Amino acid sequence: MTAPLLEVESLDAGYGPSDVLHGVSFTVGEGGITTVLGANGAGKTTLLRAVCGLIRRRGRVRFGGTAIESKATEDIVRLGLAHVPDGRGTFVQLSAEENLRVGAITRRDRRGVAADMERMYGYFPRLRERRHQQAGTLSGGEQQMLAIARALMLRPRLLVLDEPSFGLAPLIVRDIFAIMRTVNREERVGILLVEQNAKLALELADTAYLLETGRVVTGGPAAQLRDDETIRRAYLGY
Repeated sequence: MTAPLLEVESLDAGYGPSDVLHGVSFTVGEGGITTVLGANGAGKTTLLRAVCGLIRRRGRVRFGGTAIESKATEDIVRLGLAHVPDGRGTFVQLSAEENLRVGAITRRDRRGVAADMERMYGYFPRLRERRHQQAGTLSGGEQQMLAIARALMLRPRLLVLDEPSFGLAPLIVRDIFAIMRTVNREERVGILLVEQNAKLALELADTAYLLETGRVVTGGPAAQLRDDETIRRAYLGY
């Protein structure tokens, strides 16, 4: 049996003296897609920040077999974990292409970077059209595409996405989710996804966990949660 790419066990995390997460455990399989669902305030964004080493945390976190619970964020990034935060985090004063180059700043393989930039333009043709345009002037959907493409320029093993559909038109959201599915299938990039659109997230993911007030209340195959009428009505709102 293949070991999980990301393994989180008994994770507590929070801000200041207060914990938001309480004993959270979950896994992301190698090349798999895991989604974490829950209402606003359940602790989903806190969970992603804790995994990436951005906030205070206790517990066991292993990535690719390496313990990372005590590592700094920059060291976790070097291991191949790329985070696309809520709000997208594009460098608004830089052009779209300069943003992509920032994503590859830790890499030294110049030819590989050039090839990957072309690959990103293949995934996101709109970014090729906007390559010299200042990122801050792009539409919301284009900025989200740019944020994901910039993260992929790292050549990550795991892509961590926080609310990629937030504030976007449904057609743009469908396009972005289709691209994520392609990236996962063709490049075997694992994905850890936090998403308010539960129906769409469960269509994309193979594994799902439900978070409530900082605790995992259930988890398992995404199809199982999707087909459970009680869970849908009580927690997922559809």
